[in-house]
This record gives sequence, structure tokens and C-alpha cells, in this order.
Amino acid sequence: MKGLLLRLSGLDSDAESAVRVIGFFDALMSSKADLNALLRNTAALAECPVGIQAAGRGLILRADPSGTIDVHEPPPRAQIRVSGDASFWLARPAGTVAFDEMVLERLALSGSILLDRTVNTLPSLGDSALVELVVSGSAGIAERSRALHLLGVGPTSLLRVAVSTRPLSTPALSAPIGDHVVTLLPADAPPIPLDGQRFGLGPALPAIQATDSWRDARTALRLTTPEHPLVRADDLGGLLILAERLRPQDIAGSPDVAALDRIAAEPGGPDLLTILYAVCTTDSIRKAATLVHRHHSTVAYRLEQAESILGFPLDTPHNRFRLHLALIMRMLR
Repeated sequence: MKGLLLRLSGLDSDAESAVRVIGFFDALMSSKADLNALLRNTAALAECPVGIQAAGRGLILRADPSGTIDVHEPPPRAQIRVSGDASFWLARPAGTVAFDEMVLERLALSGSILLDRTVNTLPSLGDSALVELVVSGSAGIAERSRALHLLGVGPTSLLRVAVSTRPLSTPALSAPIGDHVVTLLPADAPPIPLDGQRFGLGPALPAIQATDSWRDARTALRLTTPEHPLVRADDLGGLLILAERLRPQDIAGSPDVAALDRIAAEPGGPDLLTILYAVCTTDSIRKAATLVHRHHSTVAYRLEQAESILGFPLDTPHNRFRLHLALIMRMLR
């Protein structure tokens, strides 16, 4: 093969370009690139979208020259090369650019090899590892798409990821991951039966983006309380962005969080923290007292105790927001 390539490179500029195309794909394969890398690099080389469609394996992928990979079928008039049970395509009419045929041929050859490698390493049907693969941030989009196919979920179907400490009491696609249980729910699923446990619920996204819903669901779970056992990421707004970017050292450096720690260490401290949270989430002391099942005069007295430790009064919206932020930071620690 090397001798043939050397002879071709000495013929003319077209032959030299052909050799470079072949060398491009050989280099990708020798570097043990995955299917994602193959699609991204081929799209950059061809300067147009490329993709793979293998319905029997649950794969419908497209990469554009910017490196973005998503779920998309080939456009009209795309060049298509079939290899095994997969179709590889290049989103440009035939004859538009020289060497498109060779690029497509090498894409199909390399993609078929990588596709077989991907499928052979996936868990078997019904394995809970498939759910873990669907939400994994380290898995490639091809692996997630295949796992969804084995679970009977379309890559563009809308679903939410729920995170809790134990499985749902109703049948669902779930798997233990670390200390939590991850559950895949259709976007239109009925309300979650809480059963005395806490849940973080991610946003409804195409199933192929389940890893993003899982990330937001984990953050939502961290913001649950006994009074609010279910937190939806959709309801957090900008707080979700803040929560996902706060570092432990940022929280540790907050004097307001340190003051809350001192309150928690006092006798009756946990009860006072519950009262403070109620004050931040209602618009009056009486409503806060109702929420925590206390008399309003008792709540007012406890607030005075808290103010002496916090170092600021709680009689203005700004200061209540400051307290609420400190409570949230402490929950995220």
C-alpha cells in the first residue's frame, strides 16, 4: 500500500491530493479516533455537513464544519455511500467539489469500522448501564444514541431526568449512579410520587441531550428541603446558572454562610434555619409562621436572635435576598 501511494503521489497534483485524503483518514484511524472525532474532522475537511444514518443501530448523526454534532437526517441531494447496514452522507450534490467521492468512500470505510467497535462495547439490552450511558457526559453521541435505541427511546424524543436517593415506586427507566438513582421520564409523564423522598427534576430536552438534563437535575436536588422535596430545574432561572458555577472555595469565603453555620451550631439552630428559609420564601412574618407551624410572635423573636448573629436586619427586600442567597450557597456546599 505504501509503495502504491508513493507512485500515485508522483503522477500529478490530483493524485497527490488523493493521497492526502487517504493519509488524512489513515491518521485518524491510527490515532484511535472515535466516531465523533471522525465525523467532526471529516466535516472540517469537506467544509460541509456530513453524517451517518443507521436506523437499525439507533444512529442518525450529523456533524457540521464548526464541530457541532447533532441528530439529523441527510438533506435532499446529499451524496450517500452505503456500507453494511449504515449510510454515510456528505451534504453536497455530486460533482460539486473534486475528491468528494474519495472523502465519502473513506468516511464510509472508517465509519463502518468504528461503528462496529462502538456497538461491540455497549451493554446488552435491558442492562441498567444503558441508562447510565444515556446521561454520561463522557460518552460520545454515538454511544448515547445506540443506548437510547436499545432502551426503545428515540434520540429526538423529549424526556426529563429525575435524580433521587431511591427508585420511583412506579415502573420507569432508572439506574443507580453513585449515591443517587437516575430516572428517565417522558416530558409528559404524570407528577412524580414523592413517597417521602427528595427529587431534582431536569428540563425536558431531546433524549440525545439527556446529559444536560441530568446535570441540571443534580443541581436541583441539592436545593431541595423537607418543605420543598421536589425542585424543578425549569423553575430556578438564573439561580441554576449561579449554582452550577459556584466553587466550594467561593462558598467557604462567604461571611454570611459562616454566620449561618454559627446559627446552626446554637441550640435550636436547625429550627431557626427553617424559619429563616420560610421568611425568605414568603412575603410576611405571618405567612412564614404559618409555613413552619409557629406563632408569628415566636417567629419575630427568633428573627431577632438571627439578626444579632448575621449582623444585618431582615426588614428590607435587599437583606432578605442576601439571606436567601446565603442559605442557597450553604445548601450547595
